[in-house]
Amino acid sequence: MFPRKPLAWVCATLLLMPSISHALQLSLYDIRGYAVAYLDTDQQMTVYLWDGQPVAYVDGQSLYGFNGRHLGWLKNRVVVDHDGYAVGFTESVIRRRTRVERIKGLQQLTPLKALPQLEPMEPLQAGGWSDVPLDVFLSMGRN
Repeated sequence: MFPRKPLAWVCATLLLMPSISHALQLSLYDIRGYAVAYLDTDQQMTVYLWDGQPVAYVDGQSLYGFNGRHLGWLKNRVVVDHDGYAVGFTESVIRRRTRVERIKGLQQLTPLKALPQLEPMEPLQAGGWSDVPLDVFLSMGRN
């Protein structure tokens, strides 16, 4: 016969279960396959640089900086700039080798969102890579 669990343990377990998070953090890789940022779905779709600095957020498919600037789009897990060039991607979307991820920095406080720019017309996909590195591209959204 199995020992009975104390009632307090069972109650504590039931109380804590709803607080278990199903957060997803999607690593964003640059053209060389290095993880330089990540999208935290549990933090209002915030994009953090790998050091933990919040720089942007996703609204629908649009990517906005906290300074209100429209940076580009997140389409099919690919970061696309205003000219239609890919700037970054999530793992297994593009056939590129990704590097081993470093340890992430602690997430810094998320700044207030500035009034967002109007979303420009979405360009046709250019089919190539932007000359702007992903970390520089995302940093254009800093407050």
